[in-house]
Amino acid sequence: MDNALRQDRVRPAVPSPARPSLAEAAYAALKASILEGLLPPGHEAVEQAIADQLGMSRTPVHEAVLRLQHEGMVRILPRRGVMVLPIDPEDLRQTYQVLIALEGEAAALLAARGAAAADTLAVMRDATAAMEAALAGGDRAAWAAADDRFHRALLSGCGNPKLARLAETAADQAQRARAATAARRGEPETSGIEHAAIMAALEAGDPDAARTALARHRARASADILRALGR
Repeated sequence: MDNALRQDRVRPAVPSPARPSLAEAAYAALKASILEGLLPPGHEAVEQAIADQLGMSRTPVHEAVLRLQHEGMVRILPRRGVMVLPIDPEDLRQTYQVLIALEGEAAALLAARGAAAADTLAVMRDATAAMEAALAGGDRAAWAAADDRFHRALLSGCGNPKLARLAETAADQAQRARAATAARRGEPETSGIEHAAIMAALEAGDPDAARTALARHRARASADILRALGR
């Protein structure tokens, strides 16, 4: 696998309340490598090679691969191994429709949380600042990572863990598409402006404005990404 896996996501093997299982560690390493483009669409590998690189047996790797196949990121190839699936534009379009609905509701919930939202808003402000710094430095990968932190913080801080879990797979697919097309899109200054509008609505405690600002941002961004995929 040419050392492409995010091995820093692998943790010790002993399961405990404070440590993930080997299957969870394999899942985290594989998913991070796919989302960040280290394992690009079309990449094929055998499970044993993945297990060898991660320093574990094949069983937890197979469990991780099954989970990623369920999430639409890979396909198990009988007697050949596993292949990273390409990003399908129509599937991504539908994914963004789901994400806009769920994330818009999360934004409305977060806006209504008042003082309980302070820590989440601080993380989102820091992520926006990191996006601006990355953009100024010409680092598209860091920009995409900071953008993802902004949206993940919104979901995790909305106060509805079930909604956040339902949105996670859609957010993963959005992150993957964002990272894959970053070099093919123009300078994303608009995202900073849109993030500012979202933050203003959240800080004002206005659920409707937060939902609207989030939906406009995701709709515009998804249109840009879908155009880039078509090129």
